[in-house]
Amino acid sequence: MAQVAQSGEFIELLHRNEESLMQSWIDAAMAKQAGKVTRAEIERQLGELDAALLRIVSAGYEGADSAIDDVHRMLTDMSEAQGRQGVTPSETATSVLAVKHVVVALIDAEADHSRLLRDYIRFASFVDELGLYVFEISFWAAANVIAAQAEQLLELSTPVVKIWDGVLVAPLVGTLDSGRTQLVMEQLLQAFVDTGCEHAIIDITGVPAVDTQVAQHLLKTVMAARLMGGQCIISGVRPQIAQTIATLGIEFGDITTKGTLAGALAIILRDLGFDVVRRRDV
Repeated sequence: MAQVAQSGEFIELLHRNEESLMQSWIDAAMAKQAGKVTRAEIERQLGELDAALLRIVSAGYEGADSAIDDVHRMLTDMSEAQGRQGVTPSETATSVLAVKHVVVALIDAEADHSRLLRDYIRFASFVDELGLYVFEISFWAAANVIAAQAEQLLELSTPVVKIWDGVLVAPLVGTLDSGRTQLVMEQLLQAFVDTGCEHAIIDITGVPAVDTQVAQHLLKTVMAARLMGGQCIISGVRPQIAQTIATLGIEFGDITTKGTLAGALAIILRDLGFDVVRRRDV
């Protein structure tokens, strides 16, 4: 962090124009964020930040470590809050950096502003570092939100439901990778425990393609279910998938496979002692 040792004249300029500086800064920040954050919220966030900045400038950076920590905390809270409101990292960062333009306008209004330029350069350098800090924090906050949403979507896309007494089904849709397979396995095994079911159907009708890796994932899931005392059938094996599996030489061993979910359910119902017959209309 570059030092920000300021002259008394520069510090006096900031204090004397604190109210107008704040209003101009708020106006600039509002323009950068296109109405995503209310003015009241911006006033609160920048008001706290402005007070901390003045303490840092007055201390000339040296001895202002606690104030700088406060600024970082404020910027972190601001970045996370605005990220949840749809403000992008660049919008948050530029709203903080806007204070430089406001201070430049204050200096230009002075009769003799040449003496203030060196102090401004040091101030601007410090604010630039804060802007970079904001962008980094905002970026990771946005990444965390995306990761959380992706995890939620993953859980929604891998449900395990009970469709009959003693029968579970796990319909898979989309690409099956290691992370998703692990989640399917965990949810399926937990469902065996929670429901007491002993039969499950893993339906891959919605899986666009099956390669060696996907097949290995399926086999591991079935084997894990067997260790829990469950029996699994893989359904949704379409002609294209069957041809691919045969071409790759993938062996499913004694695992039962069916072309449709209905066919897999019929096998399980027979194993459970049910006879499925079509009702004759009387």
